[in-house]
Amino acid sequence: MVKKIFIMLFCSFCLIIFVSTSHGQDSKKITLPNGETVWDLNGDWDVWVENYGPSAYTGSYKQIVKITQTGGSFVAIRMIDDPFNQKGSKLLQGELDRSGIKQATNFAAIGPFEAKGQISDDGNKMVIDNGIRHRYTLTRK
Repeated sequence: MVKKIFIMLFCSFCLIIFVSTSHGQDSKKITLPNGETVWDLNGDWDVWVENYGPSAYTGSYKQIVKITQTGGSFVAIRMIDDPFNQKGSKLLQGELDRSGIKQATNFAAIGPFEAKGQISDDGNKMVIDNGIRHRYTLTRK
């Protein structure tokens, strides 16, 4: 009898953990008015800025951004000064769809660049690259 109670409690505990974990993963997504589900990017993100190609001489550095999302659109604002841009300036903006980042633009001291981006399977990491000068790796705080 004690063995059956222990097994029942253990199974119940495992079920509770499984359900709460799967529910927590869904909370990182939002449903748009058109019914499409996209990642919820709102919040603070650590950024590793890699400059390459014609901008390689400027090196790489850390940045912190705050992403504000309205529906399927997002904007990332710099939270600290970096070697070339001031705190409060725009780093990225873009549009999301169910497959991830539909369109992105990165803003650098020398102007805006169209970019491509990917979001990890768990929604906690993004890589946005304009293919010419700048690659941003964002990690959710």
